[in-house]
Amino acid sequence: MVHKNSDVTTINREQTPVEPVWTPPSWDEVVREHSARVYRLAYRLTGNSHDAEDLTQDVFVRVFRSLHKFQPGTLEGWLHRITTNLFLDGARRRKKIRFDGLAEGSDERLEGRLPAPAEQLADASLDHDVAAALADLAPEFRAAVVLCDIEGMSYDEIADVLGVKLGTVRSRIHRGRAQLRQALAHRSPAAGHARYFGVDAEKGHPMMGALGTA
Repeated sequence: MVHKNSDVTTINREQTPVEPVWTPPSWDEVVREHSARVYRLAYRLTGNSHDAEDLTQDVFVRVFRSLHKFQPGTLEGWLHRITTNLFLDGARRRKKIRFDGLAEGSDERLEGRLPAPAEQLADASLDHDVAAALADLAPEFRAAVVLCDIEGMSYDEIADVLGVKLGTVRSRIHRGRAQLRQALAHRSPAAGHARYFGVDAEKGHPMMGALGTA
């Protein structure tokens, strides 16, 4: 009997799958695979290519210094969080990006990996009136509206990215959209707002601009 139980135990051990050890991506891999997405978000938050480039570089400097702390999860969400928080912290106003703490040659690798403005501007740029209206929003409102109505994130995802309560997200989006409706009142809802506002992450259908959505 002891022998049989031992055999069963041996078989069970042999049949138990061994989970592969998770290996975090390298910094070069993150920059190569996600720089375009980060730049687009940075441009939509800052409203111009110069600040978007600065913010994008800041993001990957932060990634370089923090990648060893990243736990298995959604890398895109982590990058959204870093980009948005740096934007809200005023990182785009820095006159010079400091690369102290980077490995030798990392700054050159970063410069070579980041998307050229001409390559990404078409995808990132917004309608002129919409961009101007967004620029007039408080940074907290702008970030919430951009994440929801351009990036297509859910309210729960935005709350996680911004580190605020769900009710705060709803309030910021509601107030931001209300201000956009007022700023864009001279425009027809069908005159191109859908290009900016995209999909309502809560309702799951195309929005014809903030003019009709609170």
